[in-house]
Amino acid sequence: MTETPTTGFATVLGAWRQEPGPLAAALAAAIREAVLDGRVPVGTRLPSERALATVLRVSRGTVVSALTALRDDGWLHTRHGSGSDIRLPPRLTERTAPRSMDHGEGMDLTRAVPAAPHTAYLAASRRAVERSASLLLDSAEPDAGLPQLRELLAERYTDQGLPTRPDQILVTSGARAALTLLADQVHDRGRAVLVESPTYQGALAVWRRRRARLVALPVGPAGWDLDRLDRAVRTMRPQLAYLTPDFHNPTGALMPAGQRRAVAELAARGDLTVIADETLRDLDLRTPPEPVPHLAGSAVISVGSTSKLLWGGLRVGWLRADAARIRELRHNPLQSRLTPPPLEQLIACELLADPRELLRERRERLRAQRDHLATLLRGTGAWSFTLPPGGLCLWLHLHETTATALTRRAAAHGLKLSPGPAFSADRAHTHYLRLPYTATPELLTRAAAVLTGQPPP
Repeated sequence: MTETPTTGFATVLGAWRQEPGPLAAALAAAIREAVLDGRVPVGTRLPSERALATVLRVSRGTVVSALTALRDDGWLHTRHGSGSDIRLPPRLTERTAPRSMDHGEGMDLTRAVPAAPHTAYLAASRRAVERSASLLLDSAEPDAGLPQLRELLAERYTDQGLPTRPDQILVTSGARAALTLLADQVHDRGRAVLVESPTYQGALAVWRRRRARLVALPVGPAGWDLDRLDRAVRTMRPQLAYLTPDFHNPTGALMPAGQRRAVAELAARGDLTVIADETLRDLDLRTPPEPVPHLAGSAVISVGSTSKLLWGGLRVGWLRADAARIRELRHNPLQSRLTPPPLEQLIACELLADPRELLRERRERLRAQRDHLATLLRGTGAWSFTLPPGGLCLWLHLHETTATALTRRAAAHGLKLSPGPAFSADRAHTHYLRLPYTATPELLTRAAAVLTGQPPP
């Protein structure tokens, strides 16, 4: 528990007296902002009311009123005779949406990212620190990943029907780091890369940086056109295919088991390496969730990450491939730069060891937010969409305007959006818009009001 020095508290709070309104309200707001900015750490024990009144040069009544407002709003926890400790209120720690989505006057729906599972993450961090003592005895040079994390990931694949050994796992600092490593190691600039259209913006950025020749494979809420994929493989002879079979970003489509087998067989026949992005795999919003087979085969490399299930700030991802491929990747000079710190890997171990309760809560919240947004957007002829079985966003087909025009109009009302061409290798999808439902229901309601031209709630 951190004790705030009474004499330094006035400096920490800044020029709060200059704010308009009652002093008690300004003081409470200054303490909240200091906590959110990190100037006053969560868990800090505040000085006594009398001491605060003295150092801040206000009446004790002003301090009591400010602390009462903070306590009522969940920012303070008080124990009789032990003082008051700084806390974050549940309305911040229990939300799925990052605070940056609706902090301030604007609304940001350009990122389909969840907030951290606050309580579980802090508990996992503490346990990871306690387990880190033995790591300090070694050099912690970048390697394929901590043995315990590789074993855990291999067990997860095996439990899901895809037998995997730890030597088939390579840990990276996120899914994009895994793609960057694969692009450097595997990509032949003389051959094309097949990508879905639309697809994940980050993946497009990786391939464009490599100056890869991209071949677009259309995919929509109804799924993938395997006949078209087969023709592309036979005629274009691509070396790589980047696919997201599990709750595809941004359409939410889920590849059926039969199509997965067909893709794996096609890859094996066509000298094609398939990179299967599984970062959204755990976000199954069906009731109840159903087992989904992996897209797997001798020509398939799986990419996973903690970013969507847990938090984007936990930079832990991984590759699953045959052991020979993993050995090759470990010798790539880039690999040492794309390995997460050991402590982050230990935190991932703690969170992934038994994620059932965390996953249940995350699915329930995302399902409720998806259904809330869908209800708000139905009943208008301006667009149509298919309710996705999982993932993080709706993919709207606009009937009356372009995505760029709608995005521009929304921006004038403080709403930031991502138009469809941003997700397309050939800048198509001009009449499509991605809408994440990771935001709070309140923000989704405000965003829908902007889109439908209704008065803001």
